[in-house]
Amino acid sequence: MCLAVPGRVESIRVEAGVRMGRLNFGGVLKDVCLVSVPGIAVGDYAIVHVGFAIGRLDEAAARATLRTFAEIGRLEEELAELRATSDPDAASSSA
Repeated sequence: MCLAVPGRVESIRVEAGVRMGRLNFGGVLKDVCLVSVPGIAVGDYAIVHVGFAIGRLDEAAARATLRTFAEIGRLEEELAELRATSDPDAASSSA
């Protein structure tokens, strides 16, 4: 099962006319398309599905979601999956 883990927007850029962001998922950095969330800004949290941000979350909701995933034992599994598919050139940082 693939859960939508909240990621924190670290940076935003336009690439070939498409708004893209670098999101931090528990230390795993991923490039994500931000077209569906035009008001999102650096420091915001987003829910991502297959590389596309599909919604914005406030920090409290993002932290509550991450805490729930940790409580049910799914957070590490989801982060491991993200690590396995991460960009090898992406530098890792803490959440």
